[in-house]
Amino acid sequence: MSLAVVFARASLGIAAPLVTVEAHLANGLPAFNIVGLPETTVKEARDRVRSALLNSGFEFPARRITVNLAPADLPKEGGRFDLPIAMAVLAASGQIPTVNLGKLEFLGELALTGALRPIKGALPAVLAARDNQRVIILPLDNGDEAGMIQPSPALLASHLLTITAWLRQEAELITPSAIEEQEPEQISDLCDVIGQAGGKRALEIAAAGQHNLLLLGPPGTGKSMLASRLPGLLPTMNEEEALEIAAIRSICGVNLEPHTWRLRAFRQPHHSSSAVALVGGGSSPRPGEISLAHNGVLFLDELTEFERRVLDALREPLETHVISIARAARSVTFPACFQLIAAMNPSPCGHYQEGYSRSSPEQILRYLNKISGPFLDRFDLSVEVSLLPPGELSQPRAKAESSLDVRKRVLAARERQLKRAGKTNARLSAAELERYCPLSQEDAQFLEQALHRMKLSIRAWHKLIRVARTIADLEHKTDINRQHLIEALGYRAMDRLLQQLQF
Repeated sequence: MSLAVVFARASLGIAAPLVTVEAHLANGLPAFNIVGLPETTVKEARDRVRSALLNSGFEFPARRITVNLAPADLPKEGGRFDLPIAMAVLAASGQIPTVNLGKLEFLGELALTGALRPIKGALPAVLAARDNQRVIILPLDNGDEAGMIQPSPALLASHLLTITAWLRQEAELITPSAIEEQEPEQISDLCDVIGQAGGKRALEIAAAGQHNLLLLGPPGTGKSMLASRLPGLLPTMNEEEALEIAAIRSICGVNLEPHTWRLRAFRQPHHSSSAVALVGGGSSPRPGEISLAHNGVLFLDELTEFERRVLDALREPLETHVISIARAARSVTFPACFQLIAAMNPSPCGHYQEGYSRSSPEQILRYLNKISGPFLDRFDLSVEVSLLPPGELSQPRAKAESSLDVRKRVLAARERQLKRAGKTNARLSAAELERYCPLSQEDAQFLEQALHRMKLSIRAWHKLIRVARTIADLEHKTDINRQHLIEALGYRAMDRLLQQLQF
């Protein structure tokens, strides 16, 4: 047989489209051509496949070999096509049986010895193979990713010879082991934070309703410490959410931790990060930090040190929960449903209170204006984390609430939200706010008057109602009352600071 067809998977965003690998052996001068929009790494497969076949004891056909990767308009990249190309050449030259090839998919990079090396993006390929009811053969080192799906449609091999022996029914391939989840140790606990009752309360509300939170205060008051405690308050991910973020990490080449794969991500990029690093991009689009924080937390410390254009690039993903990256050759969309937590100093010197600050009101206002108003408007809560009062450190302290205690209330509030609307309060649309968060006429007038006094936008109106709804859920209240609105208005520290500086 001089023609053979083998199936593989490309990588396009978090999808894994099917690629048909066709190998044809024709008479003529010996040549090895790969067509179908291959990039440089795929073209180099010619030399890797030739050496791998020869070093594994196979005959490399001395004929005109044409390998077509279909569809022809889909860009192909990476070493993942080495194994399917090798299998197609072996099948076309009659060196392996072809009976069951139509039910199989192959992915793997070949060493010159014929050994298989791991690839990026194995998990999306396994998911796609399962949906198409095919068995996918992967390198042994991709076993952790394949084991996340049970029953797994994958089989694992360490060498090309193992696969060919399996096709001849002379050997067995390895079935991925199921992942055994472990309860992680609670290292960062909320009870370690001294004082800051207001910050802890805001953190609890943010965790319960999935709200974006801005922590504002002098250096060393515990802003970063508070933010790092947020993951310990959040519910673990369900299987669908966990597989989605695992697929994103897989295509980025980030090491997966199988035993803690259901924990929500906590990403903390440095303030020197570029817009591409934060939102994703590149000539071959790759996910950025906001996609790696999908279903988790993105923490931006020293917020004013980030470039303004970098922060403004987050505005659309915060609203749409996806990021679309368009390039001349392709356009991909990555999920980006993350919870934003940020921390910043209130002035260039770190303080703004009289007796501490060395900055004038004009300098403070110029410093705060590094962040655009529309970006600040994306925060549901902004809370001041102030210096501890004298005597707080030296006096005996009662044991504070642990993260576990607070988490119980957060989970109960989340359960009420999901039962009511199928989503957290921060994700409610304007129409859903009218349905699930009605205000009395008096409370609506009160909130509108407060909105005009503080010069807030319509977006702030919606955010205040969402926060008030979360506060009511934490108190097991069916309806929002005036006290909930007053507390929600109290979490607008940045608006009050800007208003104070402008007068």
